Amino acid sequence: MPRIPVHTVDDAPAAAQEGLQGLKEQFGKVLNIHGEMAHSPALLSSYLGIQSALAEHGSFDARTREAIALVVGATNDCAYCQAAHTGGARAAGWDEDQTKQLRAGSPVDTDGGLDALLAVARQMVSSTGYVEEDVWQAALDAGWSTEELGELVPHVMVNMFTNYFNHYAHTELDLPAAPELHG
Repeated sequence: MPRIPVHTVDDAPAAAQEGLQGLKEQFGKVLNIHGEMAHSPALLSSYLGIQSALAEHGSFDARTREAIALVVGATNDCAYCQAAHTGGARAAGWDEDQTKQLRAGSPVDTDGGLDALLAVARQMVSSTGYVEEDVWQAALDAGWSTEELGELVPHVMVNMFTNYFNHYAHTELDLPAAPELHG
């Protein structure tokens, strides 16, 4: 059972209504996660601030962003974010099997470039931000710049933000569940 009520745009605190309206327009409805975040304007504003910074200054394409989100969501075992980002990944061009591979930590690209970046993300999440030198170097060797590896941090953080919020708030799934991983 959710710990935090899901607001509509109309009954959300006034300071959260504009942000919640924007999210409703983006997703076609008020998602449970956003309606719960609206309960605290500071919470919703923090989330939107990170998203805004990435939209304005980020360089990763949609496929890369969704791959990162699936890796982080799976590493943190966030069912809500795995569901949301499976849909997002499908819209960005990943097929269902690839979304499962991303979540399972299996290789997904033939040249290893994206896999090297995702290994950094996975290790950041599972090791409280620490990344071993060989994992870092493999990403550099795969062609990722230090600027891009720096940009990875807010991408990981915004996903951890939502993962942790969903765990904390007990957000109920209002999206199709991510496919089960077998074996």
